[in-house]
Amino acid sequence: MAQIDGLPPLRDVIAQHGLDAKKSLGQNFLLDLNLTSRIARAAAPLDDCTVLEVGPGPGGLTRALLAAGAKRVVAIEKDTRCLPALAEVSAHYDGRLEVIEGDALKIDPLKIAGGDRIKIVANLPYNVGTQLLLNWITTPEWPPFWDSLTLMFQKEVGERIVARPGSKAYGRLGVLAGWRTEASMLFDLNPKAFTPPPKVTSTVVHLLPRKEPEPCSQKALERVTAAAFGQRRKMLRASLKSLGGPTEAVIEEAGLLPTARAEEIDISGFVRLANGFEAAQKRG
Repeated sequence: MAQIDGLPPLRDVIAQHGLDAKKSLGQNFLLDLNLTSRIARAAAPLDDCTVLEVGPGPGGLTRALLAAGAKRVVAIEKDTRCLPALAEVSAHYDGRLEVIEGDALKIDPLKIAGGDRIKIVANLPYNVGTQLLLNWITTPEWPPFWDSLTLMFQKEVGERIVARPGSKAYGRLGVLAGWRTEASMLFDLNPKAFTPPPKVTSTVVHLLPRKEPEPCSQKALERVTAAAFGQRRKMLRASLKSLGGPTEAVIEEAGLLPTARAEEIDISGFVRLANGFEAAQKRG
């Protein structure tokens, strides 16, 4: 394992501070500094922005981000056991690391930026990763507060993020991510690279915000996709009936067949459906 700085190997840090990964926090620590450096490079350049990291744990990815030249890293850590180890990283890197103790789901990232551009880079805890992503891609302001997202997920979640019509992985998450971002899977990580090894393969996903997503109410799109994929085996005329209004007429006005199923509809089709149902609701 290559050393990227003068700090101790991560296994030593974990042993010194008693940082056994907690399943309740969705923790799986990535110890291979070659891989953490690869993730940092995927998010580059980092010297002109604040990097937001969620769940740094013992600081493996944190160190890679700082070694890659990040101007500033703000790390949100819920596990207080990790704070002493992260304080050592901060001291080593002359205070370029700021650690915030707390729950990332409850912290406003806009308050962290301090006027800087933000890139979010994280090995997200498995138990909150999808919700954090949804929070970031459904922010009311668009373009968003972040320039890019470079995130690690279970491979199954990564496939859902980048999925396109016709695939089994295609669903609500793929529609919302594809509507507002250009998402791609970069590379997989073997379970053996983690401590403890998870039962699944992980993957790194990179998302860039679309400058001009197709005009649509986010709430309307979420409502339509929730209804359509909530009963994905049913035809649209049945799965969308719960939305009220002239269901079949709205579907046909969107240029779609009432007999089509959710997995057959592309993102533009869902946007037209969302706009159509919203207009019908306003008409009463």
